[in-house]
Amino acid sequence: MIDLLEQMNFWHWIALGLVLLLLELLGTAGYLLWLGISAVLVGVLLIMLPVSWPLQWVCFAVFALFTTWLWWRYQHKKDKTDASVSKLNQRGAQMVGQIITVEKAMNAGNGRLQLGDTTWSIKTDVDLVEGQKVVVVDVEGITLIVKPSL
Repeated sequence: MIDLLEQMNFWHWIALGLVLLLLELLGTAGYLLWLGISAVLVGVLLIMLPVSWPLQWVCFAVFALFTTWLWWRYQHKKDKTDASVSKLNQRGAQMVGQIITVEKAMNAGNGRLQLGDTTWSIKTDVDLVEGQKVVVVDVEGITLIVKPSL
């Protein structure tokens, strides 16, 4: 076994890296991506420097940990910013910008309008007439704030 490890050259590392990258295409959700990239990096390192086989494996481990950590750091930062602007599970916030046709005239103040498959409580500053288009401009709790559409 030691003889096999001592015979490893840059082609072996590059081939191992490419095999790992091809296996990643089967859908391993990124687990083999960073290992494949690390193996290719070790192959490139061997082209430039003669390195003993134990140091090759240490370099592979260090590259794998470093590339995985870099990806985790990038993804963690991206997930935080995505979550802050996401409207997932905030149905009222998803309604902002929607245009609704008033089905029944109503006075300024509070009322109800049909939007999608639900009736929503609304608040408006102006009287609304039947057939008028209104736009949702804000949400207060579960009440939509609407204004006449232009």
